[in-house]
Amino acid sequence: MTNFELPTYADVEAAAARIAGAANRTPVQTSRTLNEIVGADVFIKCENFQRMGAFKFRGAFNALSKFSPQQRKAGVVAFSSGNHAQGIALSAKILGMPATIVMPHDAPAAKVAATKGYGANVVVYDRYTEDREAIGRRLAEEQGLTLIPPYDHPDVLAGQGTAAKELFEEVGALDYLFVPLGGGGLLSGTALSTRALAPQCVLYGVEPEAGNDGQQSFRSGSIVHIDTPKTIADGAQTQHLGNYTFAIIKRDVDDILTASDADLVSAMKFYASRMKMIVEPTGCLGLAGALNAKDSLKGKRVGVIISGGNIDLERFCSLAAA
Repeated sequence: MTNFELPTYADVEAAAARIAGAANRTPVQTSRTLNEIVGADVFIKCENFQRMGAFKFRGAFNALSKFSPQQRKAGVVAFSSGNHAQGIALSAKILGMPATIVMPHDAPAAKVAATKGYGANVVVYDRYTEDREAIGRRLAEEQGLTLIPPYDHPDVLAGQGTAAKELFEEVGALDYLFVPLGGGGLLSGTALSTRALAPQCVLYGVEPEAGNDGQQSFRSGSIVHIDTPKTIADGAQTQHLGNYTFAIIKRDVDDILTASDADLVSAMKFYASRMKMIVEPTGCLGLAGALNAKDSLKGKRVGVIISGGNIDLERFCSLAAA
C-alpha cells in the first residue's frame, strides 16, 4: 500500500475541464497500410500535434493552473530533457508567471531554443554526472519557486491522462493500447482513463530496450533505478519511475514491453513516409511496441499514442537516412 493518495479518473476529468481551450484536442489518425501490416484496426492519437509538440503541455498546464496567487508570483521551476521543459515554459507564459527550467547540456537544440523562446530561464547541467532533481530542489528552496517534476506529480499525470480520455471518447473501447514509457506520467495517466472508459483493454507501456527500468520495476514489484540509458529516445532517458506513477502502473497496466533503437527508426520512417508525420524517437515507442506484438493483435482494435514530435530536423534526417 502507498502512504499517499493516488489520483483517480475524477482528477483526469477535472484536468480535462481545466485545460479545455488551452490544449489542442489532437487528431486520431489511421492508415490502411498500417492496418494491413498489423492485421488490425489501429487508431493513432497524435500528440505530436499538441501545443509545443508533445503531450507534456497537458500535465504542465493542469499543474500550473492550480497554483495559488503567491505561487504564480514567485514562479515555477522544472527539470526536463525537453518536452516537459517546453510544456512548463509555454504554460507559464500563458498564465503570466516566471519559469526556470533545468535542462541537460546535450538536450536537443530545438527543445532548448523553444524553451527559451517561451520566455523561460534555462539552467544547464550534465545528465551523466549531476542530479537534476537535486538542482531543481535547491533552486526551489533558494528562490521560493514551486517545483513541478516531469512525471511524478498527481496534477501532471492527471493532465496526461486526458489524451487517452479523448482517444476513447472519439473511437470507443479498444482491445489493446500501446503507450510510450519514460518516467510514467503518460502511462499512469492513460491507465486511469483506460480503466474507467475501457476496463477490458489490455494496456502496455513501451520503453527503450536500453533503459528498461520500468519493465524491471514492473516484474520485480518495486522501483528499480538504472544509470542514464544511451538511446535515441531522449524523452525516455529516465533512470526510474516515480512513486505515484509506479503505484498506478503496478495496479492498472498489463505489461511493460521494450523496443530497440532500430525499431524506433523503422517506426519513424513509417510515420514519415506513409502518414506524412514527423515523430520524435520517443514518440515512436508505442508503434514500435505494436509492430513487435502484431502477431497477437489480429482482428483487434488497437490504440497507439504518439507522445511527441520534437526533434531537430538534421537529427531526424540523419536517423531516417540510416
